[in-house]
Amino acid sequence: MGQRISLSKFPNLRMRIYHSTRLRATGEDELSENDQKERIKRKEENVNQFQINKNSLHGREKISTTFAELANKEGFDDSTSFYADEATFDEDFDEDDFIDFGSDDDENDMDRRIADAQKDLSGGKISVSDELEEFSSREDAFRKLGFKREANPFGDDETPRKDEFRLVTNSMICSACGSDFQCSNETRPGYLPKEKFDTQVKLSKIEELQILQEKATERIEWSPEDEIEYLIQTSDGDVNAKEFDEMADIDIDAVAEELGIDLVQATKKKTICKRCHGLQNFGKVDTALRPGWTDEPLMSQSKFRELLAPLREKPAVIIALVDLFDFAGSVLPELDAIAGENPVILAANKVDLLPSKMGQHRAENWVRRELEYMGIKSIANVGGAVRLVSCKTGFGVAGLLTKARQLADEMDTDVFIVGAANAGKSTLINHVLERNSRREPARAKKRAGNANASKGAVTVSPLPGTTLKFIKVDLGDKKSLYDTPGLLVPGTLTQLLTPEELKIVVPKKEVEPITFRVASGKCVLVGGLARIEVIGDTKPFLFTFFVANDIKLHPTSSANADNFIETHTGALLTPPLQKREESFEWEHHDVEIEGSGWKEAAADVSLCGLGWVAITGAGIARVRITVPKGIGVSVRPPLMPFDVWEVASRYTGGRAIRKTGKKKTGPNRRRGVGRN
Repeated sequence: MGQRISLSKFPNLRMRIYHSTRLRATGEDELSENDQKERIKRKEENVNQFQINKNSLHGREKISTTFAELANKEGFDDSTSFYADEATFDEDFDEDDFIDFGSDDDENDMDRRIADAQKDLSGGKISVSDELEEFSSREDAFRKLGFKREANPFGDDETPRKDEFRLVTNSMICSACGSDFQCSNETRPGYLPKEKFDTQVKLSKIEELQILQEKATERIEWSPEDEIEYLIQTSDGDVNAKEFDEMADIDIDAVAEELGIDLVQATKKKTICKRCHGLQNFGKVDTALRPGWTDEPLMSQSKFRELLAPLREKPAVIIALVDLFDFAGSVLPELDAIAGENPVILAANKVDLLPSKMGQHRAENWVRRELEYMGIKSIANVGGAVRLVSCKTGFGVAGLLTKARQLADEMDTDVFIVGAANAGKSTLINHVLERNSRREPARAKKRAGNANASKGAVTVSPLPGTTLKFIKVDLGDKKSLYDTPGLLVPGTLTQLLTPEELKIVVPKKEVEPITFRVASGKCVLVGGLARIEVIGDTKPFLFTFFVANDIKLHPTSSANADNFIETHTGALLTPPLQKREESFEWEHHDVEIEGSGWKEAAADVSLCGLGWVAITGAGIARVRITVPKGIGVSVRPPLMPFDVWEVASRYTGGRAIRKTGKKKTGPNRRRGVGRN
């Protein structure tokens, strides 16, 4: 029969329970007479071996003393003992006092337990009762019993429970942007309120002790710097060899308790600087903390280039990230100088923004031709490659990381992500880190407006220049991936816009191109930021605009353009969202483009930081592009030459209506891509 054990009567009882198991053995009648006698003899010898002389008082006392010594070594004494009398084992127990382990004689019960065990084994989990499940989820109940949650319970365990990639953090460095914490000046990077800063200082002391303790435990020889750090963290006296040996036994939890730090709570939420908090939660930042708009030395382009300069002097794998949607405005002119002889994998990001009909191989070949035209030679270094990726959706990222990791293993070095500001480097880092959380079921819905709510995420914002120093990600096997500060490419329109206007200009979803038929004397206004017009004795041409869906396009006559911009900027024409006290100083660029017929585009007119316009038609097109002074304009071979007729439109006087809208149906289908 199965056992029934009362728990309420034995509050301090520690039990190990063994379930009975049915064994199939050879029957006695199948053994020879001699074999049976031999087996009986062995059983008697085994029993006698452990038999106690009941009449020997000395034997009982000796055993009792031995067990008491063992218990004391394990931390048990008489204060934790519980002595039961015979009444304890009476049969008048309530049914609620028992745990029923089932009947050993019930074959169905055994089959059920075996089936449950097999189900748990295949599912990789252990099933428990609802009551126990509810109790185990109450962390406060365990804490009252003296249990503590480990910050990293799996250590160096290589099973799937361990994070595949880990953000390497430091208590005195903002993990979201890389800047050093400080509490003295709110207009400088890394600012924290005094109370939070003091907490980070205490955590840094604990981190230093943990590092020294690991070295002591692993018997790694201490450097002079380690000895000095130990003096600083522990005392001002001399340190002898004995103290170094005792370092491995330091109780980190006791040190944390003395400093008033709850290590479990401290590891649940990452502390970030005030600048990153504003960017992550509100998308805003003070002008004094925006690269390109401030005189702060820590945020200057010269400082960023100084951080990148050593890469050419040492072995490194370079991932050069460019924005495929804003190619001319995101390719670093100094890429060759940064990379040196190191292999460069050029990752053309934001492929998810382009129409899905775009051919991947065609786009890769286009990227190679453009790099060659721009004079970028490092892509031809040994190991160099071109990849199309989307750091937002993850398209192509796995292949990119595999290629980079293979090169890093061959060269025994680390991987560095470089690129222009706002090319998507931090988004790539976040996608890599999120690979850990995607292996676990979602626990809570992300709060709107905070894309970086997950633990350890780095700051991502339409604002250029959010990363200020190197951010390190551990790839395992002593290899690391580094996010680096983005450099500002001269002539990019995004440098002139406010954070609110950048949210409109920087596309967040697949772009819906739109085509206008433009005759001589007519133009199309790209918000209040640019104007594209046909001039001179030119036949009508088709202009296909590849810009963010929220930018409002408006066709009008060239003669009326200046007055319309002056009157309707910030209303019918956005961005800008409002008139500036000092309006843009405009400059014109006149180009001639020889048409290739009506079946394919002849060329793209690229507007740095804004997008591009594909020109389609027959004959010679004389085109004038008007942009704010200093903004880059270039003519290049078309990236998507055959898509013009897929997106042709008609203009009703109030909005541009797509000619084909079969891809989207229902009340939320965009008509005219939201452009008034």
